Amino acid sequence: MTLPTAHRLYEATATTWPARTTRQEAGWEIRDGAGGGKRVSAVTLAQKDLANIEWIEATLTTMGQEHLFMIRDGDAILDAALAARGYEIIDPVILYLCETARLRPASLPRAQSYCIWEPLHIMREIWAAGGVHEPRIALMHRVQTPKTALLARSGDSPAGVGFLALDEEIAMLHAVEVLPAFRRMGVARKLMAQAAKWAEDHGAKYMALMTTRDNQAANRLYSSLGMRPVGHYHYRIKDTT
Repeated sequence: MTLPTAHRLYEATATTWPARTTRQEAGWEIRDGAGGGKRVSAVTLAQKDLANIEWIEATLTTMGQEHLFMIRDGDAILDAALAARGYEIIDPVILYLCETARLRPASLPRAQSYCIWEPLHIMREIWAAGGVHEPRIALMHRVQTPKTALLARSGDSPAGVGFLALDEEIAMLHAVEVLPAFRRMGVARKLMAQAAKWAEDHGAKYMALMTTRDNQAANRLYSSLGMRPVGHYHYRIKDTT
């Protein structure tokens, strides 16, 4: 079976974690993230050839937005051009993928994980503790495809959350957060198992997610579950203050 490419995952990410608005102009894709973080605010190149960087810089300044670019597979020329202009790399990200069936267990632990939409108050509190605040919850509500929030317990205590949405054959997992007191206690594995069950029940052949390269615990977990790195991206940012 041929796995989806990194560029297919970029598309799925845009569907399942959408900016408030997106437009293409002068060879660029420009996003209004509405406070939802770098992924929905960064500019990306919308053509093969390098577009006019001075134009997009002036446009971002007029919009009052950071000079923030997402560099994906195939963007080496843009990456080099931004580096030459003093843009620094931040938050290198790894894209992981595997067949959904690989992650789905034969059974789930009783009363230890749930699919819930809309998110409960306790789920919002767990997200907020990890830095996922209301603009990102609003982002989840913008998703137009099948979606669910995930809640996992450690014993009787709510301990972890996540958000899952579909783009055709791909289920993308976002915003996984486990409370510090419950880390390394199997909570993330419960979330992954529940996500895989929901995804397979909704016809997704593949499960995908992303995490920063520096998040060693998450990278170890996803690798141990049989997920494989299939792509990457990073950001370039320039201090304009």
